Amino acid sequence: MPNERLRAALAARGWTYTMLANVVGIDPKSVERWVNLDRTPRRTAATVAADALGESVHVLWPALRQARPASVVSPELVAFYERRSDLPVSAFVDLMMQAKERIDVLVYSGFWLTEDAAFHRVVKEKSAGGVPIRFLMGDPASDAVAVRGADEGIGPALAGKIQNALINYAPFFGLPGVEFRLHGTTLYNSIYRADDEMLANGHLYGVGAFMAPVLHLQRVPGGGMFDSYAESIERVWESARPISSPTDLGGLQA
Repeated sequence: MPNERLRAALAARGWTYTMLANVVGIDPKSVERWVNLDRTPRRTAATVAADALGESVHVLWPALRQARPASVVSPELVAFYERRSDLPVSAFVDLMMQAKERIDVLVYSGFWLTEDAAFHRVVKEKSAGGVPIRFLMGDPASDAVAVRGADEGIGPALAGKIQNALINYAPFFGLPGVEFRLHGTTLYNSIYRADDEMLANGHLYGVGAFMAPVLHLQRVPGGGMFDSYAESIERVWESARPISSPTDLGGLQA
């Protein structure tokens, strides 16, 4: 069956097969096969030809719409969630339950997690089992927390949430292997890591983190995405100030 769309486009321009072939840089017989045998050209040649004729490449060759390469999804991406609220707290707890080597929690407040009894139980069990656990909380007195509070539309309430979260975490202070630090960095994600898996909750301007997407990532050989997030935790940790109690809120050193 001939390609009547291409034939009409050539006729509208008053072009011959040879004229289009010269523009594309191919043999005129190839253009003839495109028209009379409805052959589909390579995408590069088709794009040049369509542009020259002032047509859409997908109108002239609909098959190319299906021939686009499929999107490549990194094997490091286990799952994607549109909102954190789509995930039950148990998903975070279950992740921590698997940890044998380390647990990291990088947040501003993460207040919602501090009220979960199962999470408290996991922290105590993992601490007793020798798993190091690091909590990185926002410094309530920092500019970063003030800006994030304003961005979310809750103002100084964010600083209050951090203080309340630390009070809820009071039973963890002094547990073996459990450390707390306050940071004043700008966070683009809250990160919850257990060994070689993590949940990265993005931050969006104008909405709380519970309304932002979550990536479930895993470390795989040759991958780099997981390590990029993990390295960001280390950078924040190095710049943060250790605290020894929920009321040790003297502020970060300049």
